[in-house]
Amino acid sequence: MQLNAPDLYRTASEIDAVADLLDIHGARVLELGCGAAHTTRALVERLGAAAVVATEVDRVQHTKNLHIADLPAVRFVLGGAEAIDAPDASFDAVFMFKSLHHVPVTGMERALGEIQRVLKPGGAALFSEPVYWGPFNELMSLIHDEREVRQAAFDALRRAVDAGLFRSEAEVFIEVPGSYPDWESFAGRFLEVTHTQLDVDAARRAQIRAAFEAHLTPDGAHFMKPHRLDLLRKPAGD
Repeated sequence: MQLNAPDLYRTASEIDAVADLLDIHGARVLELGCGAAHTTRALVERLGAAAVVATEVDRVQHTKNLHIADLPAVRFVLGGAEAIDAPDASFDAVFMFKSLHHVPVTGMERALGEIQRVLKPGGAALFSEPVYWGPFNELMSLIHDEREVRQAAFDALRRAVDAGLFRSEAEVFIEVPGSYPDWESFAGRFLEVTHTQLDVDAARRAQIRAAFEAHLTPDGAHFMKPHRLDLLRKPAGD
């Protein structure tokens, strides 16, 4: 396992990369840290998951998710990865899209143990994490510098593999295209959030805006966002 591999990136969406790695058609799936449920929807509508339990720790976002009426295969649950309210061996696959590094560092080991517990023997755990590298990361680090927590998330995954909780089946590096037509759309997506308390005063906000607008073109600001996807597998005998 490696934290970054600049020569190995290809352009893809997270869901495209997942589709290449894992077949979840008809599966019972757990998504931890579902956010606004964009990937949750894709797990059902594109990848064919039969049932999804989608958890979120942000009460504001969770309340919004409860009003989603067109995903009958999804059950939205308030809760985090450190204490999963599910029986042992109850899911075929578990997903964390850009959420492992949001787990408190002291709780990461517990979270991975919980994921291993609720997976069926031979079940898959897929973690997609942003990589601390590149122009988009330089911009985002002005909002919230995640170098240490992203390193901690990678280290926790590697320790879980070394301890035999999982075996590493695949590691893929992708760059996900992202476009924002103007400052307001970018600020709404990354500054006006409820899931993280940001320490951004007026001077820092102006600095972030200037850095964003340096990337603006007549049709918006366009970035390539580096991600690492780790596909882990619970040993079949567990």
